[in-house]
Amino acid sequence: MSNLHDILDHRDTGSSQQTTSAKLTPTQMKVLQGVHSGLLNKQIAYELGIAEATVKVHMTALMRKLNVRNRTQAAIAADRLVRGMQGIAA
Repeated sequence: MSNLHDILDHRDTGSSQQTTSAKLTPTQMKVLQGVHSGLLNKQIAYELGIAEATVKVHMTALMRKLNVRNRTQAAIAADRLVRGMQGIAA
């Protein structure tokens, strides 16, 4: 199974949600992958070797880019990206 970063790297830019995700930075994609995996900000920060406050900054930016209001909606958006790309690959 591909991880979220691989899926975002190989997405079809046809849908508006995928086009929006194209604007995420590599670190924002890693943070989104952590959220999708159910990790807390503190855990994401530890895994990426950055401060928890930096994770929060990335979360704010990626939620704005994905047009969602909270981390649950961000995780759902990430899941839709994963499922959508799995459907395209099938």
